Amino acid sequence: MCRIAGIISKKIKPNEALITQMRDSMQHGGPDGCGVYINEELGLAFGHRRLALIDLSPLGIQPMMDKEERIVIIFNGEIYNYQEIKDKLLAKGYSFKSSSDTEVIIYAYIEWGTDCFQHFNGMFALVLLDKLTNKLILARDHAGIKPLYYYLKNNELYFASEVRAFKTINPSWQENTDWKKYFLLFGHLPEPVTTLQDIQPLQKGSFLEIDLNTWHTRQETFHKLYYNYTIYKEEEALSLIKETLQKAVQRHLISDAPIGLFLSGGIDSSLLTLIAQPFVNNNLHTLSIVFDNEKFSEKQYQNIIIQKTKAQHKSFLVTENEFKQSIPDIINAMDQPSNDGINSYFICKYARQYGLTAVLSGLGADELFGGYQSFNRTKTVGMVNWLPEFMFEVANIFPDDRRKKINFLQLKDALGEYLFNRGFFVPAQIAQLLDCTERELYNLIDDARLPLFTEKLIPLEKVSYIETNLYMQNQLLKDTDYMSMWHSLEVRVPFLDKDLMNLVYSIVPEVRYNANQIKHLLIKAFKNELPEAIWNRPKQGFIFPFEMWMKHIQLQDNDKRTKTLLKGLDNGNVHWSRYWCYILSQTDKKLKLN
Repeated sequence: MCRIAGIISKKIKPNEALITQMRDSMQHGGPDGCGVYINEELGLAFGHRRLALIDLSPLGIQPMMDKEERIVIIFNGEIYNYQEIKDKLLAKGYSFKSSSDTEVIIYAYIEWGTDCFQHFNGMFALVLLDKLTNKLILARDHAGIKPLYYYLKNNELYFASEVRAFKTINPSWQENTDWKKYFLLFGHLPEPVTTLQDIQPLQKGSFLEIDLNTWHTRQETFHKLYYNYTIYKEEEALSLIKETLQKAVQRHLISDAPIGLFLSGGIDSSLLTLIAQPFVNNNLHTLSIVFDNEKFSEKQYQNIIIQKTKAQHKSFLVTENEFKQSIPDIINAMDQPSNDGINSYFICKYARQYGLTAVLSGLGADELFGGYQSFNRTKTVGMVNWLPEFMFEVANIFPDDRRKKINFLQLKDALGEYLFNRGFFVPAQIAQLLDCTERELYNLIDDARLPLFTEKLIPLEKVSYIETNLYMQNQLLKDTDYMSMWHSLEVRVPFLDKDLMNLVYSIVPEVRYNANQIKHLLIKAFKNELPEAIWNRPKQGFIFPFEMWMKHIQLQDNDKRTKTLLKGLDNGNVHWSRYWCYILSQTDKKLKLN
């Protein structure tokens, strides 16, 4: 796990000082080493910060080259099946000087060209220079787990793992004037939107090839997840899920540095801990967050798994005072604004204090196996959609935000249903908060519609697809990445293993979902391992006592809008996350912590 940056330009001469400044703005993501590559002829500079997990020796340092120095690569992530690929390359006569997965990528590219990306099962964002052809290639993994942002205009390319790095090139880089509108709609910035003008993420599962002689570009998708039903029987699905998830966890435990697991006490983290135990024997490390308020505690469920696995477990207490003191650092950690991420900040902070360099997380299970309330609301949404049109308009008059969001259902599509479930402020509210028109907001919503091809999907598959491609992609994965890397920690997500995701997308909905039990396939597949007390209870998300704590975070100059939101927070009409979302949108104002 690392941080990467690069400049290719004939206008400004890339030099070591410039690329170092860009690279080191992300130093938190790579404390174990750094490197620079300069090619004056091409006007190119690469920068790399290293968080060492595989091959901790100097042989794993980047930027890395092959023996002939034809290929130069900088790479952020892990290729979990690199040893299998390495064996194939060894059989073809290739030799290696290191035991790193980075070197395997180089020779996989030499052997298969851009087809090599289809061979990788992992999380990665990489940039590769082929000096033989003068081509530059940017690539991002199948699920968009690792970030890669770039600017490409007028024969200039800048790229980085974090948007903050672009400001080091130009501190006055123009802001995207619409980002606050998107943020107040979604609670995150949906790709390809960022806070800076003309900075965008590379699409997941794709590569961008640039010919540095002509600046001709070619973007190609090498992996696209969509439904291709081949499994129609539950018995077959259960067997394959169990086998594939066990293999995924085993792959994700590969590390030459200390690795552990987040253990919340829910189905996903409990299951990963149970699966991991046989592979690590007596070296199983888990951690959790606890609070003074027992209402938010899942300690009794964590203890069930700890006793069953004999894990070396540590619980860390987060107090309201620590929360308030940490707010400035939490905001600094956010590369892009998000209403969430505070929980990730603390669990990653304590994982690093625990001595871990990497942890496994249950992220992705809810999206793939139907764990969210949005799956249960499909019938309700279907019924509400039959209401007369004027009802969607008058929803704005409701005092509480939950009912106001009925307004989004007038969109009559998957995005409208998503915003009904997960949207923040409705257009009428945002128009008042940001002094813009409702029409501007609806135009943005039109622009944000993803090419999801959801029209022919049944409601449950539609929910899964849009939760994966909006909520998980733009909020959960981003939060996890920047909060973990802020604390120099790698978070791995076995439920997003490529083989497992492909498998789940091949199971017919009648088998994949069950109206009477969330994530029933996971539970049934591991019925002999997963204690009933873990799964036979109401779902509790990984939440903090924010409803009480957020009231103490205010702007130094509380205007009428902030006071109105605070009043709504006090009387229960405004959810804490919406209040926090507004606070984060006011980047030009200072905070006051009461």
